Amino acid sequence: MKTEMNSLERRAAVHAALGEPARLRMVDLLALGDRSPAELQAELGMASNLLSHHLRTLQDAGLVSRHRSEADRRRSYVTLVRTGTAGLLAAATVRASRVLFVCYANSARSQLAEALWKRASTVPSASAGTHPADGIAPGARDVAARHGLDLGASQPAELYRVAMQGDLVIAVCDRAHEELPTTDRLHWSIPDPVAVGSPAAFEAAFSQIAQRVQDLSSHITAA
Repeated sequence: MKTEMNSLERRAAVHAALGEPARLRMVDLLALGDRSPAELQAELGMASNLLSHHLRTLQDAGLVSRHRSEADRRRSYVTLVRTGTAGLLAAATVRASRVLFVCYANSARSQLAEALWKRASTVPSASAGTHPADGIAPGARDVAARHGLDLGASQPAELYRVAMQGDLVIAVCDRAHEELPTTDRLHWSIPDPVAVGSPAAFEAAFSQIAQRVQDLSSHITAA
C-alpha cells in the first residue's frame, strides 16, 4: 500500500507540474535537447524570476535536472529526466535534410552519435569538430565495437568543411555548443569520455548518446 501511495503521489506531482502551459513547453523543448536557463528564458520570453520558479517546480517533480557546463563553469544546463515521462511528451516532428553531430575534437561523442544515428534512422547523418583531433579516440572505437558498431575509416573533420545548408546541427559537447555562433541547433550535454579515458566513461557516454538518438530519431523526418 505504501508503494502504491508513493507512486500515486509521484504521478500527481508530475501532472501538477505539467499543468502549467509554460512548464509543459519547457519539457517539450528539453525533449529535443538540453538548454541553459538563459536559452529557455529567450525561447519563452519570460522574466528570470518566473523561469526560476518554473524550473524549481519541474525539479521538485523529478522531471528535470541541472548541471554545470564542462567548458564554462559559470553556465549550467537543464536536462530532461526521462524516467516517468513516457506518453507525456509531444509527438512534434522536425524536418531535416541531414543530421550533423558536432563536438570539439570529433574524436568520440560525435562519431558515436553519427554511427548510432545511421543504425536508427534513414535520415542521413554526418559528424564534425570545431577543432578536429588527429584521429578517433581508441576508447571510442572500442566501445563502438563492443556494441556492434564499426566506425570504419572515419576520421575527424573540420566543421566548416562538412556543414551544409539544411543540416540539423546537434552539439554533443558543451565546449562546441558554447563556441559556435548563436543559431538554431540542438545541444546534448554529454560528459567527455576522452578526458577520463576509462572504459566506464566511454560506456556511460555511449549509453547517453544511444538513448538520445533513440528518443530523437522518431521525431525527425527527411526534408
